Amino acid sequence: MRRPLFERVIVIVAATALVLAMTVFSFSQQPPPAQAGAAAQGGAAPAAGGGRGGGGARGGGRGAAAPAEPTPRLPDGTVNLGRTPADVDGMWSLPYIQNMGSTQYFQGAPAQGGAAGGGRGGGARAGGGAAPGGRGPAQAAAPTPAQAGAPAGATAAAPDANAGGGRGGGGGGGGAARGRGGAASEPWVPFLPWSAAVYNYHSKNESKYDPEGYCLPPGGPRLYATPYPMVVLQQPELKRIYMNFEGGTHVWREIFMDGRPHPAKDKLQGATWLGHSVGRWEGDTLVVDVTNFNEGTWLDYFGHPHTDQMHVLERWTRPNKGTLHYEATIDDPGAYKQPWTVAWDINWQSGAIDEYICQENNQYLNHLKDDFGRYIIDHGEETPKF
Repeated sequence: MRRPLFERVIVIVAATALVLAMTVFSFSQQPPPAQAGAAAQGGAAPAAGGGRGGGGARGGGRGAAAPAEPTPRLPDGTVNLGRTPADVDGMWSLPYIQNMGSTQYFQGAPAQGGAAGGGRGGGARAGGGAAPGGRGPAQAAAPTPAQAGAPAGATAAAPDANAGGGRGGGGGGGGAARGRGGAASEPWVPFLPWSAAVYNYHSKNESKYDPEGYCLPPGGPRLYATPYPMVVLQQPELKRIYMNFEGGTHVWREIFMDGRPHPAKDKLQGATWLGHSVGRWEGDTLVVDVTNFNEGTWLDYFGHPHTDQMHVLERWTRPNKGTLHYEATIDDPGAYKQPWTVAWDINWQSGAIDEYICQENNQYLNHLKDDFGRYIIDHGEETPKF
């Protein structure tokens, strides 16, 4: 009788040990609490952006974004629009905006469109070489930047959703680049009959006479839509703000903060490529009044024209360290029935601006032909001698 009882005890102990072993094994296969979200998404690895220090589960969002750094300020409390002692090589990465009549940028137009263009990041320079600085190659379907309205060296990446520039892209609010819709596709832009006709002409020939393709500087809002870096330098003691551009023919802009009047247009240099700028602070907003433009520039690559009557009112804000918000109201009674406003954000990035000379070996201009098939530049053998 004792032996069967002993055998029963052995069986019970063995069964209990087996159950405990299976339980321990089962728990060992469960993900730790920090990975539970990944397991819920099919056992995926930590989310994109999370493998280097955080982030949510892949497919389940990228986790909470890092809080934006506060707006930097000068010692007197004025908003600092440029670098700080902590980032002496930082710069503003201007986006590539081809069409300011796009619903993405035109304030008050029907809401459509995607993300704004990036700054540096791709493209080949006018000389045909890759842009330095690790900017990377252009997108395969993109034209050379000179063909796309920016002297080469500009990024070819991610223009506005309604722009094409030979990319085959398109969508509402401005049409695709090839066969784009012209003024009829932008009923919210208050064209006058002649400016609509000029815009239609630029649409038909795909902006091949864009002044930036000739390495002429952009003017007005286009300064901030030509995809090269910009550096802002403030001199409150001299009542000046300078904006320096790697692209746009490597120009700089001076904003007078001393309240001086605009010069008369009939004076020497009364009409300029960039206009005459007088600024003032309204709280944390820099308001810049710009007049005295010449008529050598377009508002954008798509070819919105303007006259020397153009008056631009800009409003600049820096809501946080990484963002510069730009808004410009274009008031040109010579070309438009009423003022219209465009706006976009500009992102901060590390790095320094480079030297860039658009005029050096501009292959686009060397091969450009007019509407009659004749070379714009006399190459000698192509043009008859008289």
